[in-house]
Amino acid sequence: MSAPKIYHLRIDRFRGIKHLSWHPAGGVNVILGGGDVGKTTILEAIGLLLSPTNQTALADTDYHGRDIEAGFSIEAVVSLPPSSGISHQIKHSWPWHWNGTEAMVPSTEDDAAAGGEEVYRLRVRGAEHELFYEIIQPDGGNDILSVSLRRSIGLVRLAGDDRNDRDLRLVQGSALDRLLSDKGLRARLASGLAKTRVKDELLDPAKELLNTLDRAFTDKSLPAGLDLAITGGQGFSVTALIGLTADRQGVQLPLASWGAGTRRMAALVIAEQNQGEAPITLVDEIERGLEPYRQRALVAKLQKGPAQVFVTTHSPYAIAAASTAALWYVDHEGRIGPLDLAKTRNHRAKDPETFLARLTIVAEGVTECGFATALLEKAIGTLEDQGIHLADGGGHESTLGLLEALAAGGLSFGGFADNEQGKHPTRWSTLGAKLAALLFRWTTGCLEQNVIGALPDDRLEALLTDPAELRTGQRLRTLADRLGTGEEKGFATIKAKAGADLKATMIAAALGKVPPDKASEQKKYQAHERDWFKNVDGGRELAEKMFSLGAWPALKPELMPFCNAVRKAVGLPEIQDLAP
Repeated sequence: MSAPKIYHLRIDRFRGIKHLSWHPAGGVNVILGGGDVGKTTILEAIGLLLSPTNQTALADTDYHGRDIEAGFSIEAVVSLPPSSGISHQIKHSWPWHWNGTEAMVPSTEDDAAAGGEEVYRLRVRGAEHELFYEIIQPDGGNDILSVSLRRSIGLVRLAGDDRNDRDLRLVQGSALDRLLSDKGLRARLASGLAKTRVKDELLDPAKELLNTLDRAFTDKSLPAGLDLAITGGQGFSVTALIGLTADRQGVQLPLASWGAGTRRMAALVIAEQNQGEAPITLVDEIERGLEPYRQRALVAKLQKGPAQVFVTTHSPYAIAAASTAALWYVDHEGRIGPLDLAKTRNHRAKDPETFLARLTIVAEGVTECGFATALLEKAIGTLEDQGIHLADGGGHESTLGLLEALAAGGLSFGGFADNEQGKHPTRWSTLGAKLAALLFRWTTGCLEQNVIGALPDDRLEALLTDPAELRTGQRLRTLADRLGTGEEKGFATIKAKAGADLKATMIAAALGKVPPDKASEQKKYQAHERDWFKNVDGGRELAEKMFSLGAWPALKPELMPFCNAVRKAVGLPEIQDLAP
C-alpha cells in the first residue's frame, strides 16, 4: 500500500519552537520529553501544514516570541502516492529527488535522474495574520498547495483535548467524508432543506414581526416577499452537522458525545476502512481516555499499520508497548533526537520517567541518586515542580553507555558520576565536551571518598551517627572488624587503633572494600557498604552531613557549577552559594 510519508520536517519561528529540523521515521514515531518543550507543537505544525481546511484566524501566539513581522514557516519534504492527485493538477508540480538526507533538484541526465525517490516540498507560511500554502518547485518558483490536494493527502488528527470529533462528522476532508465519498450529498441535502417551510413553524407573534419587517423592506425599496429557509454561509457546510450515532441502551447518541478513548478508537477505525488509504496520523497524548490495556492495544495497532504516525505520550504503558516504533526525545532546549532502543531498553522498562521529564540527571548509582537529589533540592527546591528527574544509571559502565546514547542524538541530559581513574577516559572526555557543566564528575575518586575526605577530623564521630538510630552500632562494628578490636567497638577505641588511618578505614568500610589479608572473607567485608550509604536514603544522609559537618566549603568549587548548570537548564538564574 502506497502511503504519504514525511522525510524531513523543518519548523521556523512557530509558537514555542524557534527552529527545528527533523528526519522522522517512516512508521510510528513516539515523541517523548517533559512538559512545555514543544512535543504538541510539532504535531500541530504537521496538522497545520496538511490541514484539510483553510484556517482563517491566526493568533499572535502562533508566532515565536509574538514576532508577527518575522512570520513563521513549516516545511516538509513528502513522498506522495499517485492517489493524492499531485500529478493531475491543472498546473503541474515537479518532483524533487530524495538523496536520503535532503531534497535535490533532479538532474537532466537520464542516468542520474533515477538516483532518488520522487518527493515534493510542501510549505505553509504565516505572515501578517495570513496563511500561505505553497508547493516549492525545483526551479525556484512556488505554486499553490490547494485545499483539495491537502484533503487528498489525508490526515487523521487526534488532539489531546476533548474535541476529537472532526473525523466522526461529515466535515469536508474528514475520514468519514473520505470513506463515504458521496460528493452529491451536500447538494441534495441543501436542496431538500431549502424546501422546508420554516415560516410555517413560527408562532403567530413571530410571524407578525416577520411581516412587519417585510413591509419595512418594501418601504425602503429593498427586496420584499421575505421568508425563512435553511441557508449556508462562508465556510459553512450543512453536512458538518451530520455525524455518526451509535446505540446506547436503545437511544441513538452522537459518537461525539462518547468518551475520549472511544472517539479516538472510532476515528482510527474509520480511517482504516478507507480502502487504499494510509493517511498520516497525529495522536497527541495517546493515553488520554484510554486504560493501560487499550493504550497497549492502540500502540500495537499503529505499529502494524502502513501509515506514518506521530504520537506524543507521558504514559509508561505506551512507551513499553512501542517495541518497534522510533523513539524521539525533545530536550529542555527544544532539540529532538533519537533514543537508541537497545541502550535505553532497561530504563524504558524500569524507569520510563527518565524520558518523560523536562531534564533528567542520570546518576551512577543509588547513593549518587540520593546525594544529587538532596544537593539539587537545596539549589532549586522541589525538583518535580521544575520537571527534573534523577535516574539511577545502574553502575559506571551502564551510566556511561546511556549518557553516550542520549548525547549521540544531540540531546542534553545531565550526569552525576564518580571518576574511576583509568576507566574510559576518552569516552568520558568526549561526553563532557557535549554536556559541559551538566555532566558532573569528581576531579578524582568517588562520592564517599570526596565527602568523607573533606570532613574535619573532629566531625568523624558524627558521621557515624545514623539519623534513624538503626545503623550507628553496625557502622562501628564494620570498623572494629577491619581494625581487629574484637568486641571493643566504642569510637574512642576505634580512633585510637586507627590513628591517622581513621578516614581511610571509614571510606573503605563505606565502599565495602576487602582488606588485602581478608580475601577469604570477601563477602563479609563487601557487605559492610550496606551499613553505610549504599541506598538512596544513604546518599541523602551523606549530602546533609556534607553541609552540617563542615565539608561543603571544600567541595563547593566542584559542585556549585553543576548546580548552576541545572538551574540554567530549567530557566533559573545563577546563584553564588547554597544555604546549609
